Amino acid sequence: MKQPIVIAIDGTSASGKSTNAKLVAKALGYVYVDTGAMYRTLAWFCLKQKVDVDNAKAVAALCRKWKTKLECVEKDGLRAVHLLVDGYYPEKEMRTPETAAAVSHVAAIPKVREWMKNTQRDCIQFGNLVMEGRDIGTNVFPETDFKFYLDAHLEERSKRRAAEGVNENLAARDQRDSQRASAPLMIALGAKVINNSSMTSEQTSGLLIAEIQKRLAERK
Repeated sequence: MKQPIVIAIDGTSASGKSTNAKLVAKALGYVYVDTGAMYRTLAWFCLKQKVDVDNAKAVAALCRKWKTKLECVEKDGLRAVHLLVDGYYPEKEMRTPETAAAVSHVAAIPKVREWMKNTQRDCIQFGNLVMEGRDIGTNVFPETDFKFYLDAHLEERSKRRAAEGVNENLAARDQRDSQRASAPLMIALGAKVINNSSMTSEQTSGLLIAEIQKRLAERK
């Protein structure tokens, strides 16, 4: 059986990873995986269980024993993987400011990243994937031939966040993500870097799709 294809889309906060990963997944008929949502789900669960997100041991212990399941769902022509906790997907709760503030703390814990890596690799059971995050090409699927890194100028990314109604210190977030000891944010070896500061989502996804199709054709 042929190994499913994994398109790895990494990048900084507000670089358009989610929007473009969804557009690419829809265009190619692949399954979309938002790995950030998985970390957000854990952050939400920690808050719900009143576990201190700065207590690495307590968070790692919760991560070991929480009851989770991967599910592939289809909505508006997009198939996506959800991480359910006790059969529930916290779609709204994971997007609250409280969860957003907690997520980079839990994401820095090595045991959490190890658990997430194993779980994210399990997503391959659903077929060809477009997976977005911060360490897909470097840590989760380093063997894939389809690695991309999205970025944009800090000022542009801050504008995008503000347009979403989110006030986040992206410079501090970048620093935390790139300096953490476990699977830091960095450009994967062989990744195509796209700075989309002055590009629309359609232009960025068009560039991604063209490059992917070119590489797929070369494989034949």
